[in-house]
Amino acid sequence: MSDKIRVIVSGAGGRMGKEVVKLVLEDDSLELAAAVDRSAGGMDAGRLVGLEECGVTVTSDLEAALSERGGDVLVDFTIPQSAYDNTALAVKYGVRPVIGTTGFTPEQIQDLDKQCREQGIGGLIAPNFSIGAILLMKFAAQAAKYFPHLEIIEYHGDQKLDAPSGTAIKTAEMISEAREELRQGNPEEEEVIEGARGGYYNGFRIHSVRLPGVFAQEEVVFGGFGQSLKIRHDSYERAGYMPGVKLGIQKVMGYTGLIYGFEHFIE
Repeated sequence: MSDKIRVIVSGAGGRMGKEVVKLVLEDDSLELAAAVDRSAGGMDAGRLVGLEECGVTVTSDLEAALSERGGDVLVDFTIPQSAYDNTALAVKYGVRPVIGTTGFTPEQIQDLDKQCREQGIGGLIAPNFSIGAILLMKFAAQAAKYFPHLEIIEYHGDQKLDAPSGTAIKTAEMISEAREELRQGNPEEEEVIEGARGGYYNGFRIHSVRLPGVFAQEEVVFGGFGQSLKIRHDSYERAGYMPGVKLGIQKVMGYTGLIYGFEHFIE
């Protein structure tokens, strides 16, 4: 019997999904159980990502893949509108979800955690799988204890669907755990153009930049008396997320319940 972790990739034809398929096919500890994509059905998964044929044909039916292919883990990089349903479907069939798609509400996360526990399986929702981005979040939360005045600026390509990004929201949540709410700026401040000051979160602002040619960056800017501090992380290609994806796949095999946030794996 193989000791390899059998992985189903949802969103296999997308830019992140293709990187996950490559990861699984090229890693000796992993095995591709199925590749799912609505637009790439019928193609060999290896050919889809520029590798040799692997014998796994891409399917458009996620439920069939979950019920028939014997997967241990589902890795999902699709769209926010389908993320919850895909995750719940995986849990229904006892397949551990590792989700990189954003857009979950706190209520949905709690519900999925309950479902995972009832099935006796682990799961992970991670707004960002980059180890560098997780370190930014941790450093920012630490800095907020001493620099409570701050703003978050995140940059992505102009085709990104959600704003602010899941990474920025998670950063804001971690900062808020270390910092009491403090409404910043002049109390008489007026936005001459609506939205100019960004989104309001727990007293500070989040700004989302969307431009062609931009990949993924985030910075947290802190201001204090006579000084400022900037903590920034830049991602240059999607392959940089794959060590984190692999770690997530391995970790969900060993616990029960749904974890929200990859930072729980980074000490």
